Formats: sequence, C-alpha cells, structure tokens
Amino acid sequence: MKPEQVKKLSLGYYPTPLQRMTRLEDKLGAGPLYIKREDLSDIGLGGNKIRKLEYLVQDAVQQGGTALLTYGGPQTNHGRLTVAAAVRQGMKAILLLDGEKPAYYSGNLVLDGLMGADIRFIGDQNEEELTQKVVREYAERNEKVYVIPMGGSNTLGALGYIQMIPELMDQIGEEHLTTKALVCGAGSMGTFAGLWLGAAYYHAPFEVVGVTINPYTTYTPEGICQYINAISREYEMGIECRPEQLHLERAYAGLGYNVPDEKTMDAIELLAQTEAIFLDPCYTGKVFNGYVNMIKNGTIQAEDAIFLHTGGIPGLWSTEHMDALQKRVGGKQ
Repeated sequence: MKPEQVKKLSLGYYPTPLQRMTRLEDKLGAGPLYIKREDLSDIGLGGNKIRKLEYLVQDAVQQGGTALLTYGGPQTNHGRLTVAAAVRQGMKAILLLDGEKPAYYSGNLVLDGLMGADIRFIGDQNEEELTQKVVREYAERNEKVYVIPMGGSNTLGALGYIQMIPELMDQIGEEHLTTKALVCGAGSMGTFAGLWLGAAYYHAPFEVVGVTINPYTTYTPEGICQYINAISREYEMGIECRPEQLHLERAYAGLGYNVPDEKTMDAIELLAQTEAIFLDPCYTGKVFNGYVNMIKNGTIQAEDAIFLHTGGIPGLWSTEHMDALQKRVGGKQ
C-alpha cells in the first residue's frame, strides 16, 4: 500500500500556515525567510506529533483500542499530544515517564493532568515490565491498551511527515518560492525521516536539513537510513537512502537533551522580538539557532529558506527552564 492510500484520522487543522518573517529578514539582512507553523495545528496547543498521531490513533481504533499508552520525559510534547488525541477520540491516555515524580508539576505535566491522563513515573522500574503491568491492569477493566513508541516514531507514524511534503510543495508553488532548504529538528528522527523520504518520493525541489537536538544522540546516518529504508519498503515507495545523502547539523544541540546553551536562548529571544513567535529551549530553539547560523554562514541558501516550527511551547513554563528565564528576562527589568 502506498503512503497516500493509508487511512488516517483527522486530528489537526491543515494546511498549517507558511508565513514570511519580514522583521527577521531586516534583522539578518537576508531572505525572504519563511516559517511553517506546525505549532498551529490545533488540539492540545498544537505541534508536529499530531500528523503522526492521525495514523497511529487510526490504527488503534481499527484494532479495537480504548486506551493509548506512550513514553517520554516529564516534559514530553509527544505525550501531551497523545493525551489530546485520546481525549478527542473518547479514549483513555496513559503516560509512562522517565525518572521520579516531581514535587511540583509544570509545563506539559500540568496540561497532561488537566486532560485527565494517567501519569506514572518509571523511576528505577523496568519499562517493559511496567508496560505489561499497566496493560494487564487496564485489561481487567475491559480496556484494550494500544502502545505508541516514544515520539510516535515508527514506520506508521512517519507517514504523517511524508504526507506533509505535498502540502508544503503546494504552498511553495502558490507563493512562487525558490526554496532550496527546509530546516527541521532531528530528535527521535520520525519527523526528519518522514520529511526526507517524502521529499525524495514527491520530488521536492528542496533539501531537508536536520538539526540534532541532543549532543549525545546515538542515532547514526547508517541507522537513520535503515529506518528510512524500512519505511520505504513497507509502503512500496522505491526509495533507497544512503548515509551520504543525509544532511544533519550537529553543532547546535546545546549542552544536553533539554539543556540549552546561551546561543539557543539568544535565538529564542531573536524570534520573539522580531516576529512575536515563541520557541522552546529543548527542540525548536536549537533548530532555529541552527537555521539562523546556517543562513549567516552560507550553509543553506537564504532565499525562501523554510524553518519548520514543530511546537513545544509549554516547555518554556517548565521548572527546568523557568529559573533561567527569570534571570534572563527579569534581570532586564
């Protein structure tokens, strides 16, 4: 079955806007520059995971699932949007999160709780054993749990971003753009892999440039190509990825996962103060920092370059970042 033939739910508001950033252009002396607003994709404050979840939750419904279970860190954006998708479908939502329960809920955790998620912290438990325990517990209540991988990053979830490419190509055509670069985050790799494969499959005129968000990532070009090729085979796409074809930028990943450096925070302020658009310190702030610097140093063609805003705004209000923001913003008053 081809990607365009696979069934999906309608969970988001599409097409998401493609907006020109004129004040940023003035600041950088480059452009035209554009932003694809996946943060405005509707439910649960929006974000890129909704496109993946349209396919994953459709599969859950087809299999008779009544509850969605997924994984992540305490501030997982994917987790928040999985809960939102469950709410929209009248399903239960279960989050198994890394670490111990915090003394104070903030950011995404507050939103997860408001939507009624069953939030459990893995701590020192075995993740697989805890998953099986929860599945059995829900089965005793006549609930069938559908398990979604971290980030929604499997072959099915990747279809969401394969199928974003025709939408974006239509917008580029309508605006008569000469885009040569689409800059996106590369975290759990589902979005990047889907976009790369979609660009190849639909003969997009631009290169997909991935900015890694974790300096200690274990993903290699070889492993990413294996993932891409598995998707291609499953959906009869006829595309073969080779490691040398991937464009991944690793210089903007900050100090660690969810640990931004000062340049990331500067980039967040830059977009806020030029376009009144907010980014988060874990993902989009790092990617936008890469986008700006690649324009400045000529790594990508500035004219009509597109930055993919994947959402994640609640991370700004997490305890992990509020103290730093107080010092940065409050100190200026």
